[in-house]
Amino acid sequence: MLSLLRPALARTVASRMASTSAPAAAAAAAVAVTPALPQMRGAVEPAAAVSKKIGEWKPTVYSPPQTFYPPLADTEAAPYVPERHVSNYTMNFGPQHPAAHGVLRLVLELDGEVVHRADPHIGLLHRGTEKLIEYKTYTQALPYFDRLDYVSMMANEQAYSLAVEKLLNIQAPPRAQYIRVLFGEITRLLNHIMAVTTHAMDVGALTPFLWMFEEREKMMEFYERASGARLHAAYVRPGGVALDLPLGLMEDIYNFIKPFSSRIDEMEDMLTENRIWKQRLVDIGIVTARQALDWGFSGVMLRGSGIAWDLRKVQPYDGYEKFKFDVPVGKRGDSYDRYLCRVEEMRQSIRIIMQALNDMPTGEVRIDDNKITPPRRAEMKESMEALIHHFKLFTEGYVVPAGATYTAVEAPKGEFGVYLVSDGSSRPYRCKIRAPGFAHLAGLDFMSRGHMIADVVALIGTQDIVFGEVDR
Repeated sequence: MLSLLRPALARTVASRMASTSAPAAAAAAAVAVTPALPQMRGAVEPAAAVSKKIGEWKPTVYSPPQTFYPPLADTEAAPYVPERHVSNYTMNFGPQHPAAHGVLRLVLELDGEVVHRADPHIGLLHRGTEKLIEYKTYTQALPYFDRLDYVSMMANEQAYSLAVEKLLNIQAPPRAQYIRVLFGEITRLLNHIMAVTTHAMDVGALTPFLWMFEEREKMMEFYERASGARLHAAYVRPGGVALDLPLGLMEDIYNFIKPFSSRIDEMEDMLTENRIWKQRLVDIGIVTARQALDWGFSGVMLRGSGIAWDLRKVQPYDGYEKFKFDVPVGKRGDSYDRYLCRVEEMRQSIRIIMQALNDMPTGEVRIDDNKITPPRRAEMKESMEALIHHFKLFTEGYVVPAGATYTAVEAPKGEFGVYLVSDGSSRPYRCKIRAPGFAHLAGLDFMSRGHMIADVVALIGTQDIVFGEVDR
């Protein structure tokens, strides 16, 4: 029985071995005809694995990696250029900002806190003053000038009065000229106190403002005693001044001015060598002499850049050639130099006021021509001719010969000029007003570029801008 089974078992084993070896042979043949894989960086070499069948070897092929990394020499990558992201943004400074000094609106382009551009937008206080003057008589046009630079009232009146006097070919009496100089320098003190103390307050120093405005109020009382008004005086008029000084006023001005330099010393003790004050002003808003001339700067904005140009010296008017005073100038042309110039100008104004008080001449305060200046009240009660002159003067006005003139004065803020054209009637044909603040505000753009946004406040203060004259 066992012998009978052995041939059958042998055949079965042989058939199984044949069936098992057939796939192995086919796989071996497939491996033999498959081309060799390329040698890649990062590829895994094929390996042989032991088959489950003992004694048989079965090759195992791994798939190539998904990412092919070519050699570095095969690729020349373009240089990396980072994408630019513009972070500038625009913002409005004013017109409701407390440091805008009126109705200034600045459109600032900022990169973080650095100013790239400053675009002043003006006109929010425009009242059409120059056009209104064309419809008024020469007497009626005078009060409009008080409303231009409403911190330097009598300086504006003086420019207009000198222009009319030049067309009329007349000159104010000596006493009237000295009174004009006296109140012109009081006006300069009023303006510079306002400019310096509000500038200090804008950058954080409140005490000088409180101290000096007490002194400023006393000078406003001098305005009121001379003209009847604290602000819009209408005191300086063509042909002289409206009224003579009341009794006791000159003595009171002297008693006030004599110790006033000590008040300036107290203000300087707070500011001039103050570390924070100097950090906020030194090298801020530098204006070179060339830039100051190109932009039409005048006054402290011009003298702070080192140019000694003062109309009271180079083109004297109303007897300024008789007074001794110095013209302070700066060296660097920055905001700190302009502050020092204003402080020194206040001291020089004290010198001029003292000279005007000591050398005040006697005599009339307006020309003796009732067609230009009103007659005295007592004279009108006795003379019908004087009464008629008074009536016609304030209704029809006086006729100015045809012609044109440009007259400028050294106002506290700079050269305040009036271009007056007459057609031979009692009303101006054209009146063009040259306001110094208009040119200064135009230069705010180049002055503020590269500075921080906090420095814009300091720059507006150093320019001493009043929008009554800028917008007109």
